[in-house]
Amino acid sequence: MTVDVDLLLHSARQLCIVPAQDGGPQRGRALGTLGLIEDGALAVHEGRILEVGVSATLRAKYRARQAIDAAGCAVLPGFVDPHTHLVWAGDRAAEFEMRIAGATYMDIMRAGGGINSTVRAVRAASVDQLVAETLPRLQRMLRAGTTTVEIKTGYGLDSASELKSLDAIFRLQALQPVGIAATFLGAHAVPPEFAGRTDAFVEMLVDTMIPAAAAYAREKGQPLFNDVFCEAGVFDVPQSRRILEAGRAHGLTPKIHADEFAGLGGTRLAVELGAVSADHLVKTLPDDIAALGQGQTVAVALPATPFGLGHHEFTPARAIIAAGGALALATDCNPGTAWCESMQFVLALACRYLRLTPAEALAAATLNAAFAIGRGAYIGSLEAGKQADLLVLDAPDYRHLAYRFGGNLVKHVVKNGQQIV
Repeated sequence: MTVDVDLLLHSARQLCIVPAQDGGPQRGRALGTLGLIEDGALAVHEGRILEVGVSATLRAKYRARQAIDAAGCAVLPGFVDPHTHLVWAGDRAAEFEMRIAGATYMDIMRAGGGINSTVRAVRAASVDQLVAETLPRLQRMLRAGTTTVEIKTGYGLDSASELKSLDAIFRLQALQPVGIAATFLGAHAVPPEFAGRTDAFVEMLVDTMIPAAAAYAREKGQPLFNDVFCEAGVFDVPQSRRILEAGRAHGLTPKIHADEFAGLGGTRLAVELGAVSADHLVKTLPDDIAALGQGQTVAVALPATPFGLGHHEFTPARAIIAAGGALALATDCNPGTAWCESMQFVLALACRYLRLTPAEALAAATLNAAFAIGRGAYIGSLEAGKQADLLVLDAPDYRHLAYRFGGNLVKHVVKNGQQIV
């Protein structure tokens, strides 16, 4: 007896399941477990994966309203991008030219550029403008295989502008198919009006901005993360602790930017507070790396950022893996340091500069990335019961994703069981 389903994908040369490890992310030496099936197939009904297996078996068992013949192609989970700053206005092309001439990231910030340049543009923009500028970026990400993305605020740095950015994020969720996880990053930088008064800005964050963001997210029925840029010259560890604890008191799950330019101990703080992720991690200290192996916080590497800055030091991925940590990858898509919309390019960078294998990079960009935004239980892998978010590559082998770069190997995108691309 055959069973009717909505979609049957079959005849995949490779089907990469990327299974969870004991219900969680792939940690340590387990990273890169793909569960490859040759001549693979999967059955989808009502947006969920019913079964994964060999094509002959599933084609005999299921009758589908729609079929995708993936002959000669690799099939894998949709990419999850767990760290972006996708809502912004304008651009900072002039700063790129300054960096090429020798200015550092902090030099540009002190000259009034950097984050504060985008802050001025976002404060002046309407919600409609922010949505209109962001939507094409999301559409390009989708065509390149990203089916779920995290988007942070952080270019408003006052209550009204941060809520405006949150409004744009929530509107974007309703306008297009890419799944969005929202993060409040009011602590992205110290705004110009608080120059030299970081503690006063922290007080405003804790007393006013975080409660307002949490209340707005509850009003919209949306979950929300709370993030902070724990970095030399921005927010130190005690200030970061206050900001993250204040968010947690209002029901916001912590995340952290840490160790991008200096190892301050932000990663250990993230593990201590049970943050869902600690991101950047370029200058991470050995004790902090060891802590990642003992805690549940996912380490998110952003190789497009040092690449975009012309730096030569990247996340110590092999040390994190050796310590038993869970490693994920993200684009860090932003207007200043990494206008990168392609997780495919991130995989290529990760293999070359983080020394990941193609299998490790794929697991880090799908399953582990899903756990870095708290969604690993239902996206990030092609396991029965999970949401049917998947890609069909115009390539016979998943390794082509890292082997080739600069193009787009995605042939089909399926989101929630619907063929979108």
